[in-house]
Amino acid sequence: MLIDTHVHLTEMLGFYMTEDMVSEMMDKYEISYIILSNGDSAEYGHDLKPIPLEWQISQKDSFQRSIRFARIHSGRVGIMPWIKPAGETADREFCRMVEENLDIVKGIKLHAYHSRTAADSQKMIPYVELASRYHLPVAVHTGGCEEASTIHVYQMAKRYPEVNFIMVHMGLGTDNLEAIDLMAQADNLIADTTWVPLESAVEVIRRYGSRRIVFGSDSPIDGVDTYRFNRSGEPSMYRRYFNELEGIIGEEAYKNLMFRNAIRIFNITDFNIE
Repeated sequence: MLIDTHVHLTEMLGFYMTEDMVSEMMDKYEISYIILSNGDSAEYGHDLKPIPLEWQISQKDSFQRSIRFARIHSGRVGIMPWIKPAGETADREFCRMVEENLDIVKGIKLHAYHSRTAADSQKMIPYVELASRYHLPVAVHTGGCEEASTIHVYQMAKRYPEVNFIMVHMGLGTDNLEAIDLMAQADNLIADTTWVPLESAVEVIRRYGSRRIVFGSDSPIDGVDTYRFNRSGEPSMYRRYFNELEGIIGEEAYKNLMFRNAIRIFNITDFNIE
């Protein structure tokens, strides 16, 4: 069984990840369940400059697209609204959308890089309090700019110990050690495997056991076959997760990483786990 906690839709920022691609990926690789967020909510470009407002899509419209997809694929898709804290907030309408879709809403997604907003920013408080109210985790992109540093996720995790904070990428482009070290200081910090070398995942499990890490991939960022090939056509690092990791950490830890932790952390109750 495989639950991928980090899957996207979007046609923003030069990415092309459509509903058809996600559906094909799920079927081709027999993915039991995914957690989806919609990158149409990006506020800043790759150059960390604001995306012109006339090109931006509201977090509600982005959220609605995710809801439609999840309803079509009932029992296979949960969603995390990709929020826009730099320019929007968790207003009454956004909260209503969360409340009315709690059966499929599994968390809140902050892309700290593409919103240039740190996880411990004052702008995040309405979203984190919403997550606390409904026992939702907060997934945060980490890596690439100061606002996306893992230390900011840690600081908000200390402020809200009842909320699980997922450090997506564990500091993209780093050796992951800061993220791994910070986990010792906050039990509600959760690791994620997206573009994380196998050795870092093994180190998380060595230090903290196998219950504080979830599998994520960014699929279909490199196409329907992201699990097998990267954008240049070379073998994807995820092959090592599928082919080598169980032999290193054992069957029980492997099951925790690949699906059991996701079921618990994201409170996934809307599919058959037999």
